[in-house]
Amino acid sequence: MPRSDAVANRDRIVEAARAELSESNGATDELKLHRVAKAAGVGQGTLYRHFPTREHLLAEVYRAELTQLVGTVAPLLAEHSPLAALSRWLDRLVEYARVKRGVMAAIEVPTWQELYSGQHHRLDEALETLLDRGKAAGEIRTGVDAADVILLLGALSRIPEAEWDERAPRIVAVIVDGLRA
Repeated sequence: MPRSDAVANRDRIVEAARAELSESNGATDELKLHRVAKAAGVGQGTLYRHFPTREHLLAEVYRAELTQLVGTVAPLLAEHSPLAALSRWLDRLVEYARVKRGVMAAIEVPTWQELYSGQHHRLDEALETLLDRGKAAGEIRTGVDAADVILLLGALSRIPEAEWDERAPRIVAVIVDGLRA
């Protein structure tokens, strides 16, 4: 079992990398590992001990981002109506999509496929929970499932980076409007 300081270092490295990716709008080519190490308060040796390659670090950032996204479902449903919770969750998904897009561009295809295939069910389940709650409350149309919404969200992958900030929220708003009962 890893020591608590090693776990804390690893968590700080992942968070620093996530912050760097957010600042660079998901551009992984701008992710400078020495800046990540400095921001995390660790030496480069510690960073490389946890993440031998940039790809390893990016994969862990993706996993952490997905875990955070999935973990927001219950608190959102506790604080908001189902439709409002779904809308807020989809807004958070836009941030996730930006990081995912950068990670996908930087990771080799076989590694990405393995990473995605082992994780995507979590996203489907989170979205299905939000949709089911909304249907039960009469706020979300029946006959729609997570696969439908994920196909619609695929439009995000076609947005040019220069138009992301303007278009991504608008696309999500159109999707939410289309899901209303």
